[in-house]
Amino acid sequence: MTNLHDEEQHPAFVGLSTYLHLPFARDFDELKASGADIAILGAPVDMGVVYRPGTRFGPRAIREASYLTASRTLYHLGLDVDPLQYMKVVDFGDANCPPSDLQLSHDAVKAKVAEALEAGTLPIVLGGDHSITLPSATAVADKYGHGNVGIVHFDAHADTGESGYGGVLIAHGNPMRRLIESGAVPGKNFVQVGLRGYWPPKETFDWMLEQGMRWHLMSEIETRGFDDVITDAISEALDGAEHLYLSVDIDVADPGFAPGTGTPEPGGLTARELLRAIRRIVGSEVHLVAMDIVEVSPPYDSAGITAQLAHRVVLEAISALARKKADAAGE
Repeated sequence: MTNLHDEEQHPAFVGLSTYLHLPFARDFDELKASGADIAILGAPVDMGVVYRPGTRFGPRAIREASYLTASRTLYHLGLDVDPLQYMKVVDFGDANCPPSDLQLSHDAVKAKVAEALEAGTLPIVLGGDHSITLPSATAVADKYGHGNVGIVHFDAHADTGESGYGGVLIAHGNPMRRLIESGAVPGKNFVQVGLRGYWPPKETFDWMLEQGMRWHLMSEIETRGFDDVITDAISEALDGAEHLYLSVDIDVADPGFAPGTGTPEPGGLTARELLRAIRRIVGSEVHLVAMDIVEVSPPYDSAGITAQLAHRVVLEAISALARKKADAAGE
């Protein structure tokens, strides 16, 4: 495994861009030998996009988004923890996704996530468009058992369309439908948070209801309060399932906080609400086994603030896991 920084502190713009300038594992053997708890890996895919492309550049932008590096002490003020003191995190590079073939790209993502799982790590996947959740979550379900993994999915859109433009069956508008149809994740364990806007149509929600899916619209968050909604989402996702997959589409945030995305939808979560929700879910009594953060499109990202938010979504999850481990150790 290659260390990309020495013990001296240095600015984040120096050296190669791994997540937080963390050590880089070039292959499965290096990742396994590292003893890492968490593997950061990229899924540079945007062939599933139907409006504004550019998410293939998302993994690189998310890695480059922070002024923090692992050569410094990272102290989370709210959680009172240095996340890297308790969680060993390694950058596992990117899946080798051919830019002209979505199916081959999905195959590469699935294989990369499967390797991370086989190495005993928790994979955090940097997207890429949201179609990558199909291969990523399938690899997780293959590992932990079909029907034994629940998903909490933050998004402005349900991504359960029957097909995309021109009858396309696999794109970023329908990966959740394909996941449920495959049997990898039961509909009753698929919970969506933050839906709003004008898509999908009612007949799609009728299909979702038939599958037993649960969802929480932004209007419900506004009337009931976010804490109650998150409590329900956790309980619903783990209704008969033992493990949790967390999928975050950055467009769940209002475009004022995340303009750099392919399908911006006004009226979403604030950055503060999203980060708090991540801490709440990951820090609760759930067995998180994988996570993705998707739909960051750098060509549309004013001042890089969307990539910054996505980076912090990942770091909040790592910090919440560290806080849990510290608590378990009585520290």
